[in-house]
Amino acid sequence: MSEPAVLYAAEAGVATLTMNRPQVLNALNDDLLAGLRDGLARAKADDGVRAVLLTGAGRGFCAGADLAAGAKREGPFDVEQSLRERYHPIVLAMRRCPKPIVGAVNGSAAGAGMSLALACDIVLAGESASFLQAFTRIGLVPDCGSTWLLPRIVGDVRARAIVMLADKIGAQEALQIGLVWKVFPDDRLLGEALDIARRLAQMPTRAYDLIKQALAVSSANGLAEQLEVEGRLQAQAIATEDHQEGVAAFLAKRPAQFKGR
Repeated sequence: MSEPAVLYAAEAGVATLTMNRPQVLNALNDDLLAGLRDGLARAKADDGVRAVLLTGAGRGFCAGADLAAGAKREGPFDVEQSLRERYHPIVLAMRRCPKPIVGAVNGSAAGAGMSLALACDIVLAGESASFLQAFTRIGLVPDCGSTWLLPRIVGDVRARAIVMLADKIGAQEALQIGLVWKVFPDDRLLGEALDIARRLAQMPTRAYDLIKQALAVSSANGLAEQLEVEGRLQAQAIATEDHQEGVAAFLAKRPAQFKGR
């Protein structure tokens, strides 16, 4: 029996999703997409999971859509429907996940694979990692949220150059332009990513959910509108058990013991 296209493991409050088609650099096919969708839903529904780690098996994070499998497809193909039904739910699930998602980019993150990396909340890279908006190399438009995510992460000028020139971006350049949070030696990447995910899992999870909601609408709002959003979400945060624990711990000069509630 073959291994699943996405491996799922939960430990110490962290659900690790490992894309598991290493022989094709974890190129996205139906099985892998379904595995990501199911894994994200499983992590969201599990109260014992308070952070998610996404990475790839083998020497690559994700090479994007499986073009070889697509070339074998027979009959008419509705790409718009395919994106809407197979890819969009995953990107939306990542951005709407109430739990923080750490991306550990090992090797190549290309095309839709780069989009998956950018959809994470905290992106880490190994020294051999690379990022590539490969779409124009085959006459396509960036998808899976790249045209929304990139300008917000690196700015309009850099985003246009990245998607139009389709140049490969190494880990250090990715760090310099703000595509990733930190770069680690390849042999330390997963351990460092797990440490960060475990740290997040010990923090006030509900506050992270509210932070993600605030950031999701910030670029569409003016300052006055965003102040209102912050006020509404802060009212929810102040009512949580974790806020009460945080204040009590501060006053008692002891470490807080957050429960994610």
